Amino acid sequence: MSFTAKDVQALRQSTGAGMMDCKKALEETSGDMEAAKQLLREKGLAASAKRDDRENTQGLVALKISGTVGAIVKLKSETDFVASSELFKAEADALVDLVIAKGVDAVSERTEKLEELKITLKEKIEIGEVIRMDAAAGNVLDSYEHIQGGRGVNAVLVEVSGGTQELAHDVAVHIAFARPTYLTREEIPAEIIAQERTTLEAITRNEGKPEQAIPKIVEGRIGGFYKDVVLLEQPYAKDDKQSVTQILGGAQIVRFAQVEIG
Repeated sequence: MSFTAKDVQALRQSTGAGMMDCKKALEETSGDMEAAKQLLREKGLAASAKRDDRENTQGLVALKISGTVGAIVKLKSETDFVASSELFKAEADALVDLVIAKGVDAVSERTEKLEELKITLKEKIEIGEVIRMDAAAGNVLDSYEHIQGGRGVNAVLVEVSGGTQELAHDVAVHIAFARPTYLTREEIPAEIIAQERTTLEAITRNEGKPEQAIPKIVEGRIGGFYKDVVLLEQPYAKDDKQSVTQILGGAQIVRFAQVEIG
């Protein structure tokens, strides 16, 4: 019995096995689809199709800077054991190299390799966040990556205008541990601020504070909220007597990105 490329694709979709494994199975079963499915199951090559509903909160983040271009790719797995394997780390490195060379959409070129990796490592594996920064002329791009158990788990890229490489790196280290959400308070959506204000009003009222004092107390607490989530208003990690804005001097943070596991 003969088979076509469409048959190979159909077998792959129904079993989750790699393209080449599906082709070989059809060859060995003379194109018999059901027999090929059974063969793939017997070889353990169809197991990945049953993993789609599993949690994959482990993995690693791969980070790279080449010239004025930086990239971060999160590759997710189910266990830290798989995330620490050489095959998994090699795939993450290949992905981040591809993003540096061709852009974020280029990760789709590794779809076949990822399918093969699922079968080899027997886990649900998929790509998470993909970041690419191309610094403007004259700007400085730097990074920080926190390594744990031999794999990256917290990666930061930051672009700085009018500053040194050392300053950009120090800011990246700060971001890694302070985890800001926004660069400026103007970036915070109005609905987020309104929700936070409502929550703080309820907390203040429940504390039994005088009604006439509540607006002033809430305004003070909103200021604390900004210091938590806005990078430029955070106390600097290495010297909390200064804000990030103060340590910048005349430099400016153009943008930043942070990707973490978990």
